[in-house]
Amino acid sequence: MVEGLLEEFEQRIASVKLIPSKGGVFEVIVDGDLIYSKKATGVHAEYEAVAGPIRERK
Repeated sequence: MVEGLLEEFEQRIASVKLIPSKGGVFEVIVDGDLIYSKKATGVHAEYEAVAGPIRERK
């Protein structure tokens, strides 16, 4: 997932922060906005569930 996001959005991503956590928590936050939360959904994201909303951002 991270490799795909970095490849697709390399011109738009200034930095990436991975924060270790317990319980399989996986969240994607862009410019302070929550894009995807495995903690909230209980489901690991497919690539498009994360990349789609990022593409839609201006």
